[in-house]
Amino acid sequence: MMYHRKIIQSFIVVVGFFWGVNARFTGSAFVTSKRASSIGTADLRRVAGRVGSTSSALSLATDDLSDTGFVLLAGGTGSRMKADRPKQFLELAGTTVLSHSLKLFLETLPSTLSEGPPMVVLVMNKQWRPDFEDWVNKYDGRLIFADPGEERQGSVENGLKALSENTGPGCKYVAVHDSARPLVTIEEICNVVADAREFGASVLGVPCKATIKESDDGVLVQRTIPRARLWEVHTPQVILIETLLEGFAKVEAENLEVTDDVSIVEALGKAVKLTKGEYTNLKITTPEDMDVAEAILADRAKS
Repeated sequence: MMYHRKIIQSFIVVVGFFWGVNARFTGSAFVTSKRASSIGTADLRRVAGRVGSTSSALSLATDDLSDTGFVLLAGGTGSRMKADRPKQFLELAGTTVLSHSLKLFLETLPSTLSEGPPMVVLVMNKQWRPDFEDWVNKYDGRLIFADPGEERQGSVENGLKALSENTGPGCKYVAVHDSARPLVTIEEICNVVADAREFGASVLGVPCKATIKESDDGVLVQRTIPRARLWEVHTPQVILIETLLEGFAKVEAENLEVTDDVSIVEALGKAVKLTKGEYTNLKITTPEDMDVAEAILADRAKS
């Protein structure tokens, strides 16, 4: 039961207190800390369904992704997972974490929309590629490999280069997505692409609900940062390709340090649109995240 309690606690932290409370659910699944010991996997799935189910009636900002190529980053090591392989290759609901994104980009989007993405570039170390050759063969011409860089920026740059070399001038935007986020929805993708077309760059995110403290030494609190202006950003991050190329040149010339893809756009002084996403688009980082993701996927399968 302690294990289930840890799962629930992780779920509270990851999704950012969906009901706006700090440590207590007031719905039918959770009422008091005394009852927490009776919470099981079924209860977790009911909670996941309450906050993570996908509407059967899609409301999309666009149904045409023909001008947007995808770069799927799968080169990370995932050391915090403490597993025998990187987290993107662990099993989640009967397949790998990575395969959920591949299926969404290569199968679900094309079958749901009028036009799916023209190409997906899978940035992956060579040692793991044999396990995904079947995907490449099945979607010949729509899925290719690229080498990861030493840092995220290098991986994105390599993926963008491969995308540009294998698509025509009609591919004007790139959507960069972390393979450790297997729960992104069709609506989120279409909305963030539509915003990028209007503003030149966009990023999925959600308003920050946790209280954020700043500390210089990790021991004493320096200040509390007002959260009203804070957003937790997710992926995909969608950018006009020519803008991202310009940004890479600036970052290299000035030896700038950037933490995500739209930071490169920010360095150019250009606008980045915040596209409101879903708290369920969590990043798989710890073993507890896998349990939460499994519960959300199980509920979506019933919808």
